[in-house]
Amino acid sequence: MQVAALSLGMVFLCCLQAYAEVPVQPDFQDDKIVGQWFSIGTASNSKWFLDKSFSLTAHTAVINQNADGTLEVNSTYPSADQCETRSMTLIKTEQPGRFRATSPRWVNEHDFRFVSTNYDEYALVYDREAKATDFLTMVTLYGRSKNLRPELQEKFKIFSLDQGLPQSSIITLPQTDKCMTDA
Repeated sequence: MQVAALSLGMVFLCCLQAYAEVPVQPDFQDDKIVGQWFSIGTASNSKWFLDKSFSLTAHTAVINQNADGTLEVNSTYPSADQCETRSMTLIKTEQPGRFRATSPRWVNEHDFRFVSTNYDEYALVYDREAKATDFLTMVTLYGRSKNLRPELQEKFKIFSLDQGLPQSSIITLPQTDKCMTDA
């Protein structure tokens, strides 16, 4: 029994260490991340995501910086015959490029990290969501345009695998013109 508890504790510590090592863009600049972004690819270990991944398409995210330093993210998704917009406020942490948020829809806690960006072409975003009984991970690749260089898409895939996400969960989102209006 003690061996099992010790083994479980070691696994938990390893997971925490791996989670702590998720990088954040050095010298992250909030003001340069604002504007419109197009989702290019996404990966997740969420059962909902895995069940729905075949029907997902690209969406837009418009980021605005508020006077208090928070980032307001308005994401618009194609949904049936309409466009669905969801908003989330990202609250700064002590670490530039790392934010926390509470999902207004599901009341889950999120840890957002801008892992890598050059601000004018792409942004690689990591989101760890704390649910009532477990943690979910999502990695999303965004572009200022609907198409990105293959090397950036490969970077996204490698990073997703490094986070322990299964190859089958890494998808390139089909592009659409629906709900893709300019900011």
